[in-house]
Amino acid sequence: CLVYAGTGLLQEVVYLVSQGADPDEIGLMNIDEQLPVLEYPQPGLDIIKELTSPRLIKSHLPYRFLPSDLHNGNSKVIYMARNPKDLVVSYYQFHRSLRTMSYRGTFQEFCRRFMNDKLGYGSWFEHVQEFWEHHTDANVLFLKYEDMHKDLATMVEQLVRFLGVSYDKAQLESMVEHCHQLIDQCCNAEALPVGRGRVGLWKDIFTVSMNEKFDLVYKQKMGKCDLTFDFYL
Repeated sequence: CLVYAGTGLLQEVVYLVSQGADPDEIGLMNIDEQLPVLEYPQPGLDIIKELTSPRLIKSHLPYRFLPSDLHNGNSKVIYMARNPKDLVVSYYQFHRSLRTMSYRGTFQEFCRRFMNDKLGYGSWFEHVQEFWEHHTDANVLFLKYEDMHKDLATMVEQLVRFLGVSYDKAQLESMVEHCHQLIDQCCNAEALPVGRGRVGLWKDIFTVSMNEKFDLVYKQKMGKCDLTFDFYL
């Protein structure tokens, strides 16, 4: 479960809510087969096109590169944003954990690359603002990773309404509990660096000077945007 930006965790929550599944069921399946990644060569667009509706598809692409059906409002988009200080720490740990990336630089170097828009998928600042510009679109649900920890019940209710699924009160309460279990499993998994899914992760690794530099870059690149994040909970 990739929790550096919350998309990996979100895909499992969305699957739970849309299918009425439970955490144990997800633990027995390859979730990536149920939610293929749009831009990956495997399984490929031909296979994705053959999936029966409603299809669940994951992507890290910027809004402008998504299929025209999404821009035209013919498909639904669920976007999750995470506060960038926690994100860059978790993303760094993710890069170091994969053999294919084998990143061996320091966190300071990695953070500098993040601030200068030199990591995969381009600028985080542009990516998040591009989706935020569409957060009031009827076919877009813009979520924040921190809200999943702060008020999971409200987020599950938002997903239920947005996905158009039906739950009675007891079923909804049960689904919220299932999602709590899933988040605990993902964020506390032994395979993950300790605490990678928690909010406020950045405080353990940012120096005072790094934090000041990051705040300056953040203000420069996000100053005109009214999107806000919780850096502490």
